[in-house]
Amino acid sequence: MLKGLGQLGDIGKLMKQAQEMQGKVEEAQERLNTIEVEGQSGGGLVTARATAKGELTGLTISDDLFKPEEREVVEDLILAAIKDAQSRASDAAQAEMAKVTEGMELPPGMKMPF
Repeated sequence: MLKGLGQLGDIGKLMKQAQEMQGKVEEAQERLNTIEVEGQSGGGLVTARATAKGELTGLTISDDLFKPEEREVVEDLILAAIKDAQSRASDAAQAEMAKVTEGMELPPGMKMPF
């Protein structure tokens, strides 16, 4: 009996799992394009929409903000809404990737995709 054949089988199993994981990661990445999140600032005066990948897809600004003397406020609110949308996109992406890695024994804090 040759020692080590059991280990070769384990390597083959590990490779198969890695391929399955890669497929699941690719599917999850595609789903991230279809998940849309919204970020708001100024009590809803500015709303930014983005995909879970963080791509900005839309921006809505209330008519109440179109006063020339409040330009800086509007710009700050826009930035805040975009940052909120990006933060929510990151959370959505992490939640989606967590579904892929559920049940796997990954080191704590390891982020996907690799």
